[in-house]
Amino acid sequence: MKHLLKLKWMMALVVVALLTSCGNDDDPEPVNEEELITTLNLTFTNTNDNADIVTASFKDLDGPGGNTPVIQNPTLSANSSYRVTVEFLNESESPVEDVTEEVEEEGDEHQVFFVSGNGLNFTYTYDDTDANGNPLGLIGTGTVGAAGNGTLNVVLIHEPNKSAAGVSNGDPSNAGGETDISVTFNVTVQ
Repeated sequence: MKHLLKLKWMMALVVVALLTSCGNDDDPEPVNEEELITTLNLTFTNTNDNADIVTASFKDLDGPGGNTPVIQNPTLSANSSYRVTVEFLNESESPVEDVTEEVEEEGDEHQVFFVSGNGLNFTYTYDDTDANGNPLGLIGTGTVGAAGNGTLNVVLIHEPNKSAAGVSNGDPSNAGGETDISVTFNVTVQ
């Protein structure tokens, strides 16, 4: 009888051990899928003339690989300074999803970069930071030089290495991470 009682206790312990070992530790981590960004809007407000507001936009409503995106390129005033705001949307959803809010909430996992090229004299200064005091890039100041033409590449990187060389100054070369969206605008400065 003692052996039977001992055997029942041992079986109960084995069952308890099996149940606890099959807990949530073996469940896969939920995947945090990247948001679809169909639209990028930039607003440039001249810091010396609030009536001088310029917009630039990129719309690819069917996502990558479908129809050609619609791009509205900006024309900026030479030798001016602009308050720049960035907006990311997913217009394939109804209602439209404002992805900017998620980028801001997860600021430590995102950074927006502005890379000028082909002779464009444009520099971007970050006016916002994430919870750790690192640059985010949804709001900043764009300084425009002499008249001319060039390109402005706007890039949103997910999980950049914000402590890598040059990243906090807006250079994405060492940022790593994954590109959520990259749009090149043809900019006219007059």
